[in-house]
Amino acid sequence: MSKRSDTRRWLDRHRNDPYVRAAQADNYRSRAVYKLAEVDERDGLLAGKRCIVDLGAAPGGWSQYCRRVRPSARVLALDRLSMAAIEGVEFLEADFAEQPGLDALLAALDGQGVDLVLSDMAPNLSGIKVSDQAGVMQLAELALDLCGQVLERGGDLLIKVFQGEGFDALLADMRARFDRVAVRKPKASRDASREMYLVGRGWRT
Repeated sequence: MSKRSDTRRWLDRHRNDPYVRAAQADNYRSRAVYKLAEVDERDGLLAGKRCIVDLGAAPGGWSQYCRRVRPSARVLALDRLSMAAIEGVEFLEADFAEQPGLDALLAALDGQGVDLVLSDMAPNLSGIKVSDQAGVMQLAELALDLCGQVLERGGDLLIKVFQGEGFDALLADMRARFDRVAVRKPKASRDASREMYLVGRGWRT
């Protein structure tokens, strides 16, 4: 099948995607917002949150949702890609996986504790399963490591993962650090996608 045919099929699926249409109707920047919304509705993830860090935030759908649901919370979004401004959201164009990006994030927080870390990050997928799996899990591990520096005791974490190599080890690591850990596959996550989300509640280390 030609590349043009593949592109046309993707565009047709994208236009017919109910979550794409919903995002347009609700004035959200991406369909991914409904993944967070479903987890939040099921787990009450944003309830009572005062400071939220959104990693890999561009194009900004998750940060938009946080502002709408928790307008009193500080929302600090970070991405190595540029992102159009969202009212009430602080944005850092930086890569937290690199030391300068991490330093910029810590400087912006200026000692303020975080009670929710979000990460919908994924590397640029190559189509090579082993390589893509390793890349996604590395980002998830970095997000978990960040919790050790910024997350307050009792805080929460939501991260994207792929089922496969490294998943069980990461799940065990999270269970050692949080009071409760759940695995979620939101309806907005496409059936063909291997992505899942881990929810850690009650940071204790």
